[in-house]
Amino acid sequence: MRMRKRNNLEPRMEACSAIWLRDAKRLRGNWRSLMPEAREIRLEVGCGKGKFTVETAAAEPDVLLIAVERVNEAMLLGMERALEMGLKNVYFLSLDAAELEEYFADGEIDLIYLNFCDPWPRKKNAKRRLTFRTFLEKYKKILRKDGEIHFKTDNAALFEWSLGEFEACGLEIRNLTRNLHENGPVGIMTGYEEKFYQLGTPINRCELINREVKNGEN
Repeated sequence: MRMRKRNNLEPRMEACSAIWLRDAKRLRGNWRSLMPEAREIRLEVGCGKGKFTVETAAAEPDVLLIAVERVNEAMLLGMERALEMGLKNVYFLSLDAAELEEYFADGEIDLIYLNFCDPWPRKKNAKRRLTFRTFLEKYKKILRKDGEIHFKTDNAALFEWSLGEFEACGLEIRNLTRNLHENGPVGIMTGYEEKFYQLGTPINRCELINREVKNGEN
C-alpha cells in the first residue's frame, strides 16, 4: 500500500498508544486477557485505513478485534477513528503477516479477515500474496479447529488463483460468490470496496473453514 506521509505521524501514533500495541508478543496465548468476556477473537490482516475494522468493532461490541497493518500512515487513520468512536474492543498491531505466529498461539483466533489484499500480479511475486499457501498455513495454525477465514477481493484473477491455494491447503470453501453486491450492498464494506461498488466492479468473496485438528483437540 502506497500512502502519502502524514503530518506529525509519530506524535499522532503516540496519542493512540491505548490501542496501538507495540509489545504485543507478551500477549501470545493470552489475547483474551484484553477482553475476557469476548465472544470471539478475530484478526484482520491488512486493515489499511481501518474503515472495515472500526465499523465491524462497533457493530459487534462483544467481539475482540485485532487489526494488523504494516503501513503506519494507513493504520493511523483507523486508530484515530476508533478512539473518536470510543471503541473498547479493537486493538492495532504494526507488523507483517509473516510474523503472525510470533504474536498468536496455536488455535487462539476464531476468525480471520482478508480484505482486498495486494494481488501482486506478476507470477514471480506469487509468494507475496496473502493467499499463498505459506501464509495460509500460518493462518491455519493460529486458527482454532473450525475457525474461519473470510476473503474478499475485486481482483478476479487473484480470486481464481487463490481458490486453488485454498484447496491445496485443505481449507473447506463455503458461500462462494463472484458478485457479492449484485442485488445491493451486503455487509460492512472497506473503503476500497465502496469505490468498487460505485463503479459496478464485481466483488469476489468466500469463506474458508479450518478443519485441521490441533494437538489436544478432539
